[in-house]
Amino acid sequence: MPFGRALEVARIAPPLLGDESARVTAEQFEALSGHAMRELDDEALGWFSRRLPWGSHGMLCRASVTAPDLGVALKRWCRCHGLLVEDIRLALSVRGGAATIAIRERRAPGRKGVPESLREFCLVSVLRMVHGFACWLIDSRIPLNALSFPFPRPAHADAYRAMFPGVARFDAAEAGFSFDANYLALPPLRDEAATRTMLQKALTLTVLQYRRDRLLVNRVRMLLRARMAGRAHVHSPAPGLPDAEELAAMLNMSSRTLHRQLREEGASLQRIKDEVRRERAIELMQRSDRPLKQIAHLVGFQNEKSFSRAFRLWTGETPGLTRHRRAQT
Repeated sequence: MPFGRALEVARIAPPLLGDESARVTAEQFEALSGHAMRELDDEALGWFSRRLPWGSHGMLCRASVTAPDLGVALKRWCRCHGLLVEDIRLALSVRGGAATIAIRERRAPGRKGVPESLREFCLVSVLRMVHGFACWLIDSRIPLNALSFPFPRPAHADAYRAMFPGVARFDAAEAGFSFDANYLALPPLRDEAATRTMLQKALTLTVLQYRRDRLLVNRVRMLLRARMAGRAHVHSPAPGLPDAEELAAMLNMSSRTLHRQLREEGASLQRIKDEVRRERAIELMQRSDRPLKQIAHLVGFQNEKSFSRAFRLWTGETPGLTRHRRAQT
């Protein structure tokens, strides 16, 4: 393949090839890789014993984007990838609350005479593509609990931090990563139209790190609901929902990080608390005949008056009117 045209497409000055300190931008690397893939008609760039024709990753994306949740999407990705490539097998497993994507190597990536460094390029790229697609599909950052590679720690290991949201471990038995299995239940937020747009500039899947974590709001809401549901006795003190410090400790993060990530998701701790109180109050009014004074106490209010004021802000009507309409149905 003529290097001159490839450098021209990527807007890389030829003299930079002899400068060991020179670097390319993510956009330049995408342009260079894309040109090479088209010219060679191989999206794997020689990693495997047979070519991965241009459009293969697009097919993987289209096959997975219509799945009902991330778990099914990743299973489809692994299965379809196995139809394209014989050298490696991708596998999704779930155990003890952790989901793991692992690469099982059947034969060394690349052809005879290809340097061992191509193996690293292959394994890193495959895992980055899977993780990037998963984040893009549910529009959420997916933190990694573990990240491993079956080769010695490379001199450029620090660069892994820019590619994966987790600490890499080297000299492992196999390549793979694990994450909270609760992400598997999240539904996709992308469709086929979004897939077409993304494939025109797939840098999102290989470079972009998501900051928004959709699962965090769900985790916070579940912790608050559990605390609220545990409050069942009228005569015990008014239930106090955990504050930011206590919640952050439950989630193994700092309160500052908790507030920042919730803000990035367009949420706030106070707003989630209000939602949990409102849901619990409506549930108690619909499923019990408790007096409003007791319900107010059970959802954390000191008196019925403050509860009624908050309830009206939440729903646009008073608790008494809500209960009256329920009695009429």
